Amino acid sequence: LLTVTVFLSTLTPKFYFALTVTSSFISGLIFVFEWWHFRKYGTSFIEQVSVSHLRPLIGGAENSPPAPAAFLAGENETSRQNMPECKVWRNPLNLFRGAEYSRYTWVTGKEPLTYYDMNLSAQDHQNFFTCDTDALRPSDTVMQKAWRERNPQARIKAAYQALELNNDCATAYVLLAEEEATTIVDAEKYFKQALKAGEMIYRKSQNCHSQSPQHEAQLRRDTNVLVYVKRRLAMCARKLGRIREAVKMMRDLMKEFPLLSMLNIHENLLEALLELQAYADVQAVLAKYDDISLPKSAAICYTAALLKARAVSERFSPETASKRGLSTAEINAVEAIHRAVEFNPHVPKYLLEMKSLVLPPEHILKRGDSEAVAYAFFHLQHWKRIEGALNLLHCTWEGTFRMIPYPLEKGHLFYPYPSCTESADRELLPS
Repeated sequence: LLTVTVFLSTLTPKFYFALTVTSSFISGLIFVFEWWHFRKYGTSFIEQVSVSHLRPLIGGAENSPPAPAAFLAGENETSRQNMPECKVWRNPLNLFRGAEYSRYTWVTGKEPLTYYDMNLSAQDHQNFFTCDTDALRPSDTVMQKAWRERNPQARIKAAYQALELNNDCATAYVLLAEEEATTIVDAEKYFKQALKAGEMIYRKSQNCHSQSPQHEAQLRRDTNVLVYVKRRLAMCARKLGRIREAVKMMRDLMKEFPLLSMLNIHENLLEALLELQAYADVQAVLAKYDDISLPKSAAICYTAALLKARAVSERFSPETASKRGLSTAEINAVEAIHRAVEFNPHVPKYLLEMKSLVLPPEHILKRGDSEAVAYAFFHLQHWKRIEGALNLLHCTWEGTFRMIPYPLEKGHLFYPYPSCTESADRELLPS
């Protein structure tokens, strides 16, 4: 103790200055390394080390990241309460209720959508298409009740009642397009009527949105309706084979409402551009949206892998590659496949037709089986179109799990898989 006291008393201000400068320099190096690691891999190195190595040593349990939209529905209440939360996303390519899901039910007698999935859609519709000022317009009051109705026929009946009160009720046309129309052609007709009414209401809301908070809420709702209708019209054009028209509508929509990127309209655009085989345009979209600051998706990761595979897949042979080694382009393609598989390991079995496809749900769980179904349902044809792409995927995808032997505990490029993923997928996908 005496020695320590003497040592501290003999220290000069130069020592403290040197200590401060040295510690600041080391902190700066650590910060630069963290920034580089995050730019390259999308994760914090220190956080990854602490989660993967330090926390197990001190006996800590992994907490799943917080999620705005929690997994809350299911038949077993007890298991639901004990389950970690998982964020559920709206499927950007969800089908039409009447023209596609219902037709499947008529033909097969099977229900393609779960109650949990449809309940989430009902909540979405209430959030998107209703607001506090609905009481001022009788037709909107009727529609507010319509979105809460569980019975499809009751919803359709309410939509017609709203149109009797106001022939320009855009949300009533939306409901009829989604649920009453039995073909895409009929759905498109309803959506065109919804667009005409929606644009008129949107212009009125723009003129008076600054008058009060209620008017601002009404503008938000009318914006949601307009964006929804334009997107669905673009999807109708895509399904009816008018691909270039669909691409233009999607680009215009993204340009007109750039702040609504969370709706993932770029995923609709990617799929349409792949159908056109406009691979340079696909790459341009990926360059903008395959970014660290944005949430990833199977569509982003696997489309990036497909473009890399396209450059080498036609001439790729596993026997030749094992003898001479992989070229730089082949290494890039294999790394892109490993990255995609790490993000969502369920997709390859659907693309390689090792698992049967079902109709995609209206909501998906990122990195889950539901997202894999939704991706493969629309993108399998694009992989088949590029000669050798599926062969390259078949030869390389399982190597991901040699790199990450314990993907639930440790990730390489992404966070470990949430432990609740499988249980949430069971609620989203039919038995």
